[in-house]
Amino acid sequence: MRVGIIGKTNRKEVFEITQELCKWLEERRVETFVEEEIGSKIGHPNTVPRTKLPENSDVVLVFGGDGTILDVARLVCKNDIPILGVNLGGLGFLTEISIDELHAVLEKVIKGKYKTEKREMLSATIHRDSKIISSHFVLNDVVINKGAIARIIDLAIYIDGSHVTSYRADGLILSTPTGSTAYSLSAGGPIVYPTLPLTIITPISPHTLTNRPLVVSNKTTIKIKVLTETPDIYLTLDGQVGVDLEMGDEIEVKKSETSVKLIKSPYRDYFTILKTKLMWGR
Repeated sequence: MRVGIIGKTNRKEVFEITQELCKWLEERRVETFVEEEIGSKIGHPNTVPRTKLPENSDVVLVFGGDGTILDVARLVCKNDIPILGVNLGGLGFLTEISIDELHAVLEKVIKGKYKTEKREMLSATIHRDSKIISSHFVLNDVVINKGAIARIIDLAIYIDGSHVTSYRADGLILSTPTGSTAYSLSAGGPIVYPTLPLTIITPISPHTLTNRPLVVSNKTTIKIKVLTETPDIYLTLDGQVGVDLEMGDEIEVKKSETSVKLIKSPYRDYFTILKTKLMWGR
Protein backbone atom coordinates (compact mmCIF):
# COMPACT_ATOMS: atom_id res chain seq x y z
CA MET A 1 0.00 0.00 0.00
CA ARG A 2 1.10 3.56 -0.73
CA VAL A 3 -0.07 6.37 1.56
CA GLY A 4 0.02 9.97 0.36
CA ILE A 5 0.21 12.70 3.02
CA ILE A 6 -0.93 16.29 2.65
CA GLY A 7 -1.99 18.93 5.15
CA LYS A 8 -2.28 22.54 6.25
CA THR A 9 1.23 23.90 6.02
CA ASN A 10 0.50 26.86 8.31
CA ARG A 11 0.18 24.47 11.26
CA LYS A 12 3.50 23.57 12.91
CA GLU A 13 2.16 20.28 14.27
CA VAL A 14 1.51 18.99 10.74
CA PHE A 15 5.26 18.74 10.10
CA GLU A 16 5.91 17.04 13.45
CA ILE A 17 3.04 14.56 13.08
CA THR A 18 4.00 13.73 9.49
CA GLN A 19 7.61 13.03 10.42
CA GLU A 20 6.57 10.69 13.23
CA LEU A 21 3.91 9.03 11.13
CA CYS A 22 6.24 8.31 8.20
CA LYS A 23 8.56 6.39 10.56
CA TRP A 24 5.57 4.51 12.00
CA LEU A 25 4.37 3.55 8.51
CA GLU A 26 7.88 2.58 7.39
CA GLU A 27 8.09 0.13 10.31
CA ARG A 28 4.96 -1.50 8.91
CA ARG A 29 6.43 -1.59 5.39
CA VAL A 30 3.99 0.97 4.05
CA GLU A 31 5.41 3.27 1.37
CA THR A 32 4.71 6.96 1.95
CA PHE A 33 4.70 9.94 -0.39
CA VAL A 34 4.56 13.44 1.07
CA GLU A 35 3.43 16.67 -0.54
CA GLU A 36 6.53 18.72 -1.33
CA GLU A 37 6.06 21.67 1.03
CA ILE A 38 5.88 19.31 4.00
CA GLY A 39 8.22 16.65 2.62
CA SER A 40 11.06 19.04 1.80
CA LYS A 41 10.98 20.55 5.29
CA ILE A 42 11.13 17.19 7.10
CA GLY A 43 13.60 15.73 4.60
CA HIS A 44 11.39 12.90 3.39
CA PRO A 45 12.88 10.94 0.45
CA ASN A 46 9.54 10.50 -1.36
CA THR A 47 8.62 14.15 -1.74
CA VAL A 48 6.33 14.96 -4.69
CA PRO A 49 4.44 18.02 -6.00
CA ARG A 50 0.86 18.08 -4.71
CA THR A 51 -0.46 17.58 -8.25
CA LYS A 52 1.52 14.30 -8.45
CA LEU A 53 0.35 12.97 -5.09
CA PRO A 54 -2.79 11.19 -6.40
CA GLU A 55 -0.89 9.07 -8.93
CA ASN A 56 1.54 7.95 -6.21
CA SER A 57 -1.08 7.02 -3.60
CA ASP A 58 -3.60 4.30 -2.84
CA VAL A 59 -4.95 6.31 0.11
CA VAL A 60 -4.53 10.02 0.79
CA LEU A 61 -4.18 11.13 4.40
CA VAL A 62 -5.19 14.74 5.03
CA PHE A 63 -4.26 16.77 8.14
CA GLY A 64 -6.44 19.83 8.64
CA GLY A 65 -10.08 20.77 8.76
CA ASP A 66 -13.03 20.47 6.40
CA GLY A 67 -11.64 23.26 4.21
CA THR A 68 -8.46 21.26 3.61
CA ILE A 69 -10.55 18.22 2.65
CA LEU A 70 -12.48 20.31 0.09
CA ASP A 71 -9.21 21.37 -1.52
CA VAL A 72 -7.83 17.83 -1.60
CA ALA A 73 -11.15 16.42 -2.88
CA ARG A 74 -10.85 18.51 -6.04
CA LEU A 75 -7.25 17.31 -6.38
CA VAL A 76 -7.91 13.55 -6.14
CA CYS A 77 -11.51 13.19 -7.42
CA LYS A 78 -10.44 11.96 -10.86
CA ASN A 79 -8.26 9.22 -9.37
CA ASP A 80 -10.88 7.36 -7.30
CA ILE A 81 -8.63 7.36 -4.21
CA PRO A 82 -10.12 7.18 -0.69
CA ILE A 83 -9.41 10.12 1.61
CA LEU A 84 -8.77 9.81 5.35
CA GLY A 85 -9.40 13.18 7.00
CA VAL A 86 -7.67 13.86 10.33
CA ASN A 87 -8.82 16.93 12.23
CA LEU A 88 -6.25 18.94 14.15
CA GLY A 89 -8.88 20.58 16.35
CA GLY A 90 -12.51 19.68 16.95
CA LEU A 91 -14.17 17.09 14.74
CA GLY A 92 -15.42 18.23 11.37
CA PHE A 93 -18.20 16.98 9.12
CA LEU A 94 -15.56 15.67 6.69
CA THR A 95 -12.58 15.16 9.01
CA GLU A 96 -14.03 12.52 11.32
CA ILE A 97 -10.78 11.19 12.82
CA SER A 98 -8.93 12.82 15.73
CA ILE A 99 -5.15 12.73 16.18
CA ASP A 100 -5.55 10.36 19.14
CA GLU A 101 -7.41 7.88 16.94
CA LEU A 102 -5.03 8.08 13.97
CA HIS A 103 -2.77 5.07 14.60
CA ALA A 104 -5.65 2.74 15.45
CA VAL A 105 -7.56 3.77 12.32
CA LEU A 106 -4.47 3.46 10.13
CA GLU A 107 -3.91 -0.08 11.41
CA LYS A 108 -7.35 -0.94 10.05
CA VAL A 109 -6.68 0.88 6.76
CA ILE A 110 -3.40 -1.01 6.25
CA LYS A 111 -5.24 -4.30 6.77
CA GLY A 112 -8.03 -3.22 4.41
CA LYS A 113 -10.58 -3.30 7.23
CA TYR A 114 -12.27 0.01 6.59
CA LYS A 115 -15.42 1.38 4.98
CA THR A 116 -15.76 4.33 2.62
CA GLU A 117 -18.67 6.61 1.87
CA LYS A 118 -19.19 7.95 -1.64
CA ARG A 119 -19.89 11.68 -1.84
CA GLU A 120 -21.25 13.04 -5.11
CA MET A 121 -19.80 16.24 -6.56
CA LEU A 122 -21.15 18.98 -8.83
CA SER A 123 -19.59 20.37 -11.98
CA ALA A 124 -20.01 24.06 -12.73
CA THR A 125 -19.40 25.46 -16.21
CA ILE A 126 -19.42 29.21 -16.90
CA HIS A 127 -20.59 30.30 -20.36
CA ARG A 128 -19.95 33.82 -21.70
CA ASP A 129 -20.88 34.93 -25.22
CA SER A 130 -21.47 31.28 -26.23
CA LYS A 131 -17.98 30.29 -25.04
CA ILE A 132 -16.93 28.26 -22.02
CA ILE A 133 -14.62 30.44 -19.91
CA SER A 134 -14.02 27.93 -17.09
CA SER A 135 -15.21 24.67 -15.59
CA HIS A 136 -14.85 23.36 -12.04
CA PHE A 137 -15.67 20.45 -9.71
CA VAL A 138 -17.02 21.09 -6.21
CA LEU A 139 -17.77 18.89 -3.22
CA ASN A 140 -19.71 21.45 -1.15
CA ASP A 141 -21.28 24.25 -3.14
CA VAL A 142 -21.44 26.67 -6.03
CA VAL A 143 -22.27 30.19 -4.82
CA ILE A 144 -23.23 33.30 -6.75
CA ASN A 145 -23.13 36.42 -4.60
CA LYS A 146 -22.56 40.14 -4.68
CA GLY A 147 -19.86 42.35 -3.22
CA ALA A 148 -20.38 44.44 -0.11
CA ILE A 149 -21.60 47.53 -1.99
CA ALA A 150 -23.38 45.88 -4.92
CA ARG A 151 -27.15 46.11 -5.06
CA ILE A 152 -29.53 43.15 -5.11
CA ILE A 153 -28.84 40.92 -8.11
CA ASP A 154 -31.34 39.27 -10.47
CA LEU A 155 -30.76 35.64 -11.39
CA ALA A 156 -32.94 33.57 -13.69
CA ILE A 157 -32.96 29.86 -12.94
CA TYR A 158 -33.79 27.04 -15.33
CA ILE A 159 -34.06 23.32 -14.54
CA ASP A 160 -33.74 20.94 -17.49
CA GLY A 161 -34.48 23.87 -19.80
CA SER A 162 -37.65 24.95 -17.99
CA HIS A 163 -37.70 28.44 -16.46
CA VAL A 164 -38.46 28.09 -12.74
CA THR A 165 -38.22 31.65 -11.43
CA SER A 166 -36.06 34.76 -11.34
CA TYR A 167 -34.55 35.45 -7.94
CA ARG A 168 -33.95 38.97 -6.63
CA ALA A 169 -31.54 38.31 -3.81
CA ASP A 170 -28.06 38.81 -2.41
CA GLY A 171 -27.11 35.59 -4.16
CA LEU A 172 -27.80 31.92 -4.70
CA ILE A 173 -26.28 28.68 -3.37
CA LEU A 174 -26.32 25.37 -5.22
CA SER A 175 -25.24 22.73 -2.75
CA THR A 176 -24.55 19.02 -2.64
CA PRO A 177 -25.88 17.07 0.36
CA THR A 178 -22.31 17.17 1.73
CA GLY A 179 -22.47 20.97 1.59
CA SER A 180 -25.91 21.18 3.20
CA THR A 181 -24.30 21.82 6.60
CA ALA A 182 -22.11 24.64 5.24
CA TYR A 183 -23.15 28.00 3.70
CA SER A 184 -26.53 26.66 2.59
CA LEU A 185 -27.48 25.90 6.20
CA SER A 186 -26.62 29.42 7.36
CA ALA A 187 -28.82 30.81 4.56
CA GLY A 188 -31.80 28.75 5.71
CA GLY A 189 -31.33 25.59 3.65
CA PRO A 190 -32.17 22.10 4.94
CA ILE A 191 -29.78 19.56 6.46
CA VAL A 192 -29.64 16.61 4.06
CA TYR A 193 -28.12 13.16 4.61
CA PRO A 194 -24.83 13.28 2.66
CA THR A 195 -25.33 10.30 0.34
CA LEU A 196 -28.75 11.28 -1.07
CA PRO A 197 -28.82 11.94 -4.87
CA LEU A 198 -29.97 15.56 -4.92
CA THR A 199 -29.03 19.23 -5.25
CA ILE A 200 -30.18 22.00 -2.91
CA ILE A 201 -30.97 25.46 -4.30
CA THR A 202 -30.93 28.12 -1.57
CA PRO A 203 -31.44 31.86 -2.20
CA ILE A 204 -29.41 34.24 -0.03
CA SER A 205 -31.62 36.91 1.59
CA PRO A 206 -34.27 36.86 -1.18
CA HIS A 207 -36.20 40.08 -1.82
CA THR A 208 -39.41 38.02 -2.10
CA LEU A 209 -40.06 35.91 0.98
CA THR A 210 -41.89 33.27 -1.06
CA ASN A 211 -38.56 32.34 -2.67
CA ARG A 212 -37.65 29.40 -0.46
CA PRO A 213 -34.99 26.67 -0.72
CA LEU A 214 -35.69 24.06 -3.38
CA VAL A 215 -34.47 20.45 -3.49
CA VAL A 216 -34.16 18.69 -6.87
CA SER A 217 -32.68 15.47 -8.21
CA ASN A 218 -28.98 15.69 -8.99
CA LYS A 219 -29.79 14.16 -12.38
CA THR A 220 -31.20 17.52 -13.46
CA THR A 221 -29.22 20.25 -15.21
CA ILE A 222 -29.53 23.64 -13.54
CA LYS A 223 -28.74 26.83 -15.41
CA ILE A 224 -28.47 30.27 -13.82
CA LYS A 225 -28.35 33.41 -15.92
CA VAL A 226 -27.05 36.72 -14.55
CA LEU A 227 -29.56 39.49 -15.33
CA THR A 228 -27.93 42.35 -13.42
CA GLU A 229 -25.20 44.62 -14.73
CA THR A 230 -22.83 45.33 -11.84
CA PRO A 231 -19.06 44.85 -11.43
CA ASP A 232 -19.36 43.06 -8.09
CA ILE A 233 -20.89 39.64 -8.78
CA TYR A 234 -18.82 36.58 -8.04
CA LEU A 235 -19.00 32.84 -8.48
CA THR A 236 -17.34 31.02 -5.57
CA LEU A 237 -16.58 27.30 -5.65
CA ASP A 238 -16.30 25.47 -2.33
CA GLY A 239 -15.50 28.86 -0.79
CA GLN A 240 -11.98 28.61 -2.22
CA VAL A 241 -12.00 29.40 -5.94
CA GLY A 242 -13.52 32.62 -7.30
CA VAL A 243 -14.63 33.79 -10.76
CA ASP A 244 -15.86 37.30 -11.65
CA LEU A 245 -19.24 37.25 -13.38
CA GLU A 246 -20.77 39.65 -15.91
CA MET A 247 -24.30 40.38 -17.04
CA GLY A 248 -25.48 37.66 -19.42
CA ASP A 249 -23.15 34.98 -18.05
CA GLU A 250 -24.72 31.55 -17.70
CA ILE A 251 -23.63 29.02 -15.10
CA GLU A 252 -24.53 25.40 -15.82
CA VAL A 253 -24.49 23.10 -12.79
CA LYS A 254 -25.04 19.36 -12.86
CA LYS A 255 -23.86 16.16 -11.22
CA SER A 256 -20.18 15.61 -11.85
CA GLU A 257 -18.84 12.41 -13.36
CA THR A 258 -16.32 12.43 -10.52
CA SER A 259 -17.00 11.69 -6.87
CA VAL A 260 -15.06 11.42 -3.62
CA LYS A 261 -14.61 8.43 -1.32
CA LEU A 262 -14.21 9.33 2.36
CA ILE A 263 -12.94 6.72 4.81
CA LYS A 264 -15.51 6.47 7.59
CA SER A 265 -14.69 6.65 11.27
CA PRO A 266 -15.15 3.30 13.05
CA TYR A 267 -16.02 5.21 16.23
CA ARG A 268 -18.88 7.51 15.27
CA ASP A 269 -21.56 7.93 12.60
CA TYR A 270 -22.88 10.98 10.73
CA PHE A 271 -25.61 11.72 13.28
CA THR A 272 -23.17 11.62 16.19
CA ILE A 273 -21.02 14.21 14.43
CA LEU A 274 -24.11 16.25 13.51
CA LYS A 275 -25.29 16.36 17.12
CA THR A 276 -21.82 17.29 18.33
CA LYS A 277 -21.25 20.05 15.78
CA LEU A 278 -24.72 21.59 16.12
CA MET A 279 -24.83 21.03 19.90
CA TRP A 280 -28.21 19.31 19.76
CA GLY A 281 -29.59 18.10 23.09
CA ARG A 282 -27.45 20.38 25.23
